[in-house]
Amino acid sequence: MMPILEKLLKKRGINSIEELREDEKEVFDRWDKVLSDGDITLEKVVQFCNGQIASIEDRWKDLNAPQEKNERLIIHHTVYRTIRDIITKPQAERANLEKYLNSLLT
Repeated sequence: MMPILEKLLKKRGINSIEELREDEKEVFDRWDKVLSDGDITLEKVVQFCNGQIASIEDRWKDLNAPQEKNERLIIHHTVYRTIRDIITKPQAERANLEKYLNSLLT
């Protein structure tokens, strides 16, 4: 638990998170996660994009969704996939090029 959250609990007279209601625990856990995640890395961005892409693809399974909603999901999917590809494709291309150049050396 982050020190700032501990201070807030103590200020409010709460000694343990077990004293919180379920909805308060959810907020507390979310705040704790946000505060403890550290720096944003490219790996975290790729993980986030992959999660959003999977979520969007799950929503496409709803065959009763209005066309406007599906169009918006397509746009979101394209944006997340493009961000992910901008980060990951150069790494894959680099690995392939290194493999090719190494094969030329042997």
